Amino acid sequence: MRTIASGGEPLGAELLTWGRQTFGLTINEFYGQTECNMIVSSCAAIMPAKPGHMGRPVPGHEVAIVDEQGRRLPPGTLGQIAVKRPDPVMFLEYWYNPQATRQKFLGEWLLTGDMGIVDEEGYIRFVGRNDDIIISAGYRIGPGEIEDCLMGHPAVNMAAVVGVPDPVRHEVVKAFIVLKPGYEPDTALAEEIRNYVKDRLAAHEYPREIEFVDALPLTATGKIMRRVLRERQTGKSDDNASEPPRSTDGRQDASM
Repeated sequence: MRTIASGGEPLGAELLTWGRQTFGLTINEFYGQTECNMIVSSCAAIMPAKPGHMGRPVPGHEVAIVDEQGRRLPPGTLGQIAVKRPDPVMFLEYWYNPQATRQKFLGEWLLTGDMGIVDEEGYIRFVGRNDDIIISAGYRIGPGEIEDCLMGHPAVNMAAVVGVPDPVRHEVVKAFIVLKPGYEPDTALAEEIRNYVKDRLAAHEYPREIEFVDALPLTATGKIMRRVLRERQTGKSDDNASEPPRSTDGRQDASM
């Protein structure tokens, strides 16, 4: 084995460590879209990998983080990942859909629909899709970092994070967790997992609600379908509209 590459979902520290232990290699992460493919990449042979970052712009492509007016944002600022046109791998148009084509661009930038942050060294961190961003008490929170942190807990096999409605904070972070064999879902374990994230991330990022599930909805390529989880939660809220509200801190939202 000489090299391994991964795309589709951000690599966390745990998976990078697994790759090194199993294959003796650092898994290289790459990023792109059907409309503009392979525009950001890591490459362990020429630059150090940064867990949580998908790499730097591939030579020949100008990639930046921009705001809603298409202005380039400084390092450390959350914005949308965009690619400057013209670009040799950029699509020409959506087939017979000029309106969708226009909406994909903002001035000279192709908008990916993904939110990210660039650091001082040019490494880009994927934060989440526009519709995956959680707005809680004025904070914009991406699910990826929280999911990566949850995966570090010894009881967690898989995890997905979404925002659920909250009357005070607008949304709160909720985690759906599939446990590893040998662990039983209960209130004590939910509190332990919650504190695990509290100790490692910012105070506004820990999951106030935790629900243990048998499986997570996945696409054919293994991506977590957060949209389905949000829709399920919305349906649950609608069904329970006439019932007393459940605890918002997740103490007993460790439901199966």
